[in-house]
Amino acid sequence: MSASPDTVAEALRLLEADGYTQDFNLTDQLLSCEACKIPHEPVVGIIERQYRFEGDSNPDDEAVVFGVRCPACGARGVLVSAFGPNADPETLEWVHKAGG
Repeated sequence: MSASPDTVAEALRLLEADGYTQDFNLTDQLLSCEACKIPHEPVVGIIERQYRFEGDSNPDDEAVVFGVRCPACGARGVLVSAFGPNADPETLEWVHKAGG
């Protein structure tokens, strides 16, 4: 697999192969870590990798995949979000604060 994946599915497989095995979610501007069960504020450096995909002809195909590390327990996983006009404002704000 190439270092620059062409699809979201490829990015997820690449990250999983590199140890990003958790699924992270945001709730009320806090990152939910399933490994340690601690909700986290955005912290610079928590986002270790980022892959952005732009839809060729459909804005609904725009997405961003983040490789994230939990600041408390070190668990690594992914956070996936829409990108562009369909982006979730809460996710965009969190990512901005986390330095992504």
